[in-house]
Amino acid sequence: MENFNTLGLPEALSKALEDLEFTTPTPIQAQAIPPALEGRDILGSAQTGTGKTIAFGIPLVTKLMNDSRGSALVMAPTRELATQVMTQLRAILGRNPKIKTALLIGGESMQKQLQQLRNRPRIFVGTPGRINDHLERGSLILHDTSFLVLDETDRMLDMGFSVQIERVIKFMPKTRQTLLFSATLPKNIVQISNKYMVNPVRVAVDATSSPAQNIKQEVVHTSESEKYDKFLDELNTREGSIIVFVKTKYGTEKMARKLSAEGHSADAIHGNLRQNKRDRVIAAFRKQKYRILVATDVASRGLDIPHIEHVINYDLPQCPEDYIHRIGRTARAGAEGSSVCFVTPSEKGKWNAIDRLLNPGKKSTSSKYGIRRMGGNGNGNSSGGGESAPRRSSSRGSRPGSRYDNRRDNRDTDGNRYDSRRDFDGNRHDSRNDTDGNRYDSRNDTDGNRYDSRRDNSSSRGRSSRYDSKPSNGRGRRTRGGSSSRRAS
Repeated sequence: MENFNTLGLPEALSKALEDLEFTTPTPIQAQAIPPALEGRDILGSAQTGTGKTIAFGIPLVTKLMNDSRGSALVMAPTRELATQVMTQLRAILGRNPKIKTALLIGGESMQKQLQQLRNRPRIFVGTPGRINDHLERGSLILHDTSFLVLDETDRMLDMGFSVQIERVIKFMPKTRQTLLFSATLPKNIVQISNKYMVNPVRVAVDATSSPAQNIKQEVVHTSESEKYDKFLDELNTREGSIIVFVKTKYGTEKMARKLSAEGHSADAIHGNLRQNKRDRVIAAFRKQKYRILVATDVASRGLDIPHIEHVINYDLPQCPEDYIHRIGRTARAGAEGSSVCFVTPSEKGKWNAIDRLLNPGKKSTSSKYGIRRMGGNGNGNSSGGGESAPRRSSSRGSRPGSRYDNRRDNRDTDGNRYDSRRDFDGNRHDSRNDTDGNRYDSRNDTDGNRYDSRRDNSSSRGRSSRYDSKPSNGRGRRTRGGSSSRRAS
């Protein structure tokens, strides 16, 4: 497939692709679109920024344009990725689409989404938690939704969405077309595909555990005390837009304030921001109103901003696969980019795990990365470039047998837990909690209030009023009438 004109697409879709100047398909699009148009299930993997959204978007829109009945559902792990997917789908639908859409994500007004659903949309894009909310309320009907897309499935499973995905699928017809896409394709995804898919066509572009070749990667080994100064040196020697990844929500705002005090234009994005605030921050960065975006892993997927030239991993990710997604924010659509990682002695274990993912069976990364050791390596030694990857440290954070993925937590140098399930303050932020630590699964709304038969909708954070039992006052004591009381000391 050399161009989209040979596919026999609907005229309105072909016109939209022409207006968007989409003429030559990317490798993942060339491999996935033809069998998907034939109705086959697709198990696809490709690096970020290679056009996976269009790869499933064209078959999805084609099916709905050719058949006046039926609908399609796209599930994504994060609000940002869901929003990005919806933006691209609406673009290929054309300026005046007859096919209506609904974006179902947490952090946005439920009433706004209910209004979208009343308009009888045929394309639903959302996160598993909020989709389950609407299914429980009866506001979302999927009995004729015969086209399912699971995007970034590995991340959804990492975030604990497997149960919610299964709940959603139970509401869908048994006979359906399923497309599963991900930037990485670990073995558990292949096993999941056997449950959800029927004889899928396997589509893979390059290695599923390698970043884009047009990203220049560097690793800086330094001490914790000199890390920030070396970080400032990197900022001062680089030109263009930069995204900086840190490990905690609190750390993003602290870093943005420090950079602003140093004279840099910076802002922060993290999971505790409401959706409208996130949108404003991303929109301002997209318009280059500031140069540096400090972020947690909430921005590691679904953030497609072409002018990002550099990715700096100030803190390494907990899950090795997230490294690929992080640096995939640069070098989009064939452009060139660069990334740099800071590795302190306490993070050697994490870097070794990343190195093993990128270079299975290899003992050295000297041929692939520009590795520098700055300010000592924790034992007073330093060396020049071209050094091999460090051996596993015996420090607490990299003790033998510890896992550096999302399945087992670690501790920082102060003994604090900071795995993918808790933020800097110890609050849970996995798929079961919203950005404020409140639960937003099928039983709770986005404010943490229960809206099933057991709770009303007037409960405030930290206190809940129940119709059928005694509410808690937040300290383990039960009081009547929803009020809280404390025993006099």
